[in-house]
Amino acid sequence: MFTFTLTFIRHGETQYNRDKLLQGQGVDTPLSETGIQQGEAVGRYLRDIKFCKVFVSNLQRAVQTAELILRNNTHCSGMEMFLEPLLRERGFGIAEGRHKEDLKNMAKASGQSCRDYTPPGGETLDQVKLRFKNFLQVLFKQMLDMHGVSGQEISSVAQSPNDGASSDISPSGLASDGLQGASAHVLVVSHGAYIRVAIRHLVEDLKCGLPAGVKMSHMFSPCPNTGISRFVVTLSWTKSGPVLSAVHCLFTNRKDHLQNLPDPK
Repeated sequence: MFTFTLTFIRHGETQYNRDKLLQGQGVDTPLSETGIQQGEAVGRYLRDIKFCKVFVSNLQRAVQTAELILRNNTHCSGMEMFLEPLLRERGFGIAEGRHKEDLKNMAKASGQSCRDYTPPGGETLDQVKLRFKNFLQVLFKQMLDMHGVSGQEISSVAQSPNDGASSDISPSGLASDGLQGASAHVLVVSHGAYIRVAIRHLVEDLKCGLPAGVKMSHMFSPCPNTGISRFVVTLSWTKSGPVLSAVHCLFTNRKDHLQNLPDPK
């Protein structure tokens, strides 16, 4: 068995976020002044966590956010980031650059819910999920390679996704929640729609263990800019390579670090 923590962070605010405009992949805007402050704040919040790997969407709003996080980190200043296209935001096709209300109206006209609707030229939710599943395979292999873990060192017995998931893990509200007992810590900086799809896959498809008393409405709610979600992941080994043995959610969409920021103008 090999256990590590996986921390997701959404990028900081951009002017398009402020104006409720869709960015997707085709609109690649920088952080606003508020977004920079948010990035600094989440960096300070996570400053004592020694991340072993940092994976970042290659869109500039995510890259800027990751740079701010690492710059404020006690252990990771100057650390190499892995720019990963698999972490890019969901593509919204012809709706990119337009107001979110336009997307709602397009979905309504098609007789679909806004969540399930795919604008012409955009990505379906299943396509985004497939990107995340591919990213997990890249991540699992890199983690095992990085730590020199072989099939002989990890249990060779394949388990169902939630076997062995700790039911007594409970967050205490600290930045270090869940780090104890994990061999390594991974940071992923991505995007709001992408992270929602990722969390749904972990919970609904991989049967992720959940914090006590958590409501599904919170689990799947929109992630705020620089919102933090964290999972404890355990891998096992099969003849075909590393597989997920257990995963447990510690928290989603945490924004404690934003409490003392000035209100956006």
